[in-house]
Amino acid sequence: MNFLEFYIKNNVKYRQVIQLSLILIFYVLTLNSYSQHRVSTYNQIGWYNYFGTFNLCKKLGIHTEYQWRRNNIVTDWQQSLLRVGINYNLNPRVLFRVGYGWIETFPYGQYSINNFGKDFTEHRIFQVIQLSHNEQMVSFLHRFMVEQRFLGKYTSPDLTQEDEFSLLHRMRYMIRTQLPLKKYSITDKMLYLAAYDEVFIGFGKNVAMNVFDQNRIGVLLGYTLSKNIKVEAGYLNQTLQYSRQINGKSAFQYNNGVILNANFIFDFCKN
Repeated sequence: MNFLEFYIKNNVKYRQVIQLSLILIFYVLTLNSYSQHRVSTYNQIGWYNYFGTFNLCKKLGIHTEYQWRRNNIVTDWQQSLLRVGINYNLNPRVLFRVGYGWIETFPYGQYSINNFGKDFTEHRIFQVIQLSHNEQMVSFLHRFMVEQRFLGKYTSPDLTQEDEFSLLHRMRYMIRTQLPLKKYSITDKMLYLAAYDEVFIGFGKNVAMNVFDQNRIGVLLGYTLSKNIKVEAGYLNQTLQYSRQINGKSAFQYNNGVILNANFIFDFCKN
C-alpha cells in the first residue's frame, strides 16, 4: 500500500498540520504589514546547531547543546549559545528538564541589541516541561520553558566589559510537528518534514518594552541516519523586538535564513 492509498483508505487528517502552516504564514504577513509603523531592520542569518542526549538510565539523562548563530548567513557573529541540563523522563510522553545556559551576544545588524553596540554575556537558568503525542502519522511536541536570565550590562560607554547583571524572566512555548514522507512513522533511513513555532514573552519588574520578546518559525527537511542520529536543514524566521525605542518608535528585527541541526542520542542504559 503506497502513501496515497493509505491516505484515502484511512482518511488520515492533516488539518492540524495545514492549520499550523497557514497560521505561521499569516503571522509573518501580518508582522510585515505593520512594519511601516516601526523601526524595522532585516538580517540574513544562519544557525548551525548540535543537540546531544546522553541517556544514563531509563528515566535520567543529560542534555547538551551548542548553537553557532551567524549573521550574513555565516560570515559574522550573531550569538554563541551553550546549554546543558538534566532530563527526567516521567514516561515516554512527558519529559522534565532543568539546566544552565551560557550565551554570548555580539553587535550585529543596523542597531545592536544593547545601547552601546558591545557584545555581552548572559547566564541563564531554565526549566522545561515537554509533552509529545501522535495523531495518526503526525507527531506533535509541546515545549514549555521558563528562564531566569542574568544579562550583562554596561553602565558607561567607556567600559570594556559588563559591570552589572540584571535579572530578567521569560516564558517560552513551542509547538512542533513532524510528518514522515514515505511510511507511516519515522524510522531509520527516512525523510520527514517538520515545522515549528515558538513565542517568547518577557515578564517581571525588569522587563522593558519587549514583553513580546520574539517569535521563531522553522520549516525543516529531516533525515534519520539511524535511531540515534538525525539531521535537519531548512528555513528559519526570527522576529525580535528591541527592549528600547529607536528614533522614538518601537523597533523590531526581522531575521531570515537557514538552520542546520544535528541530533544525537548516546545510550548508556544497561539492558
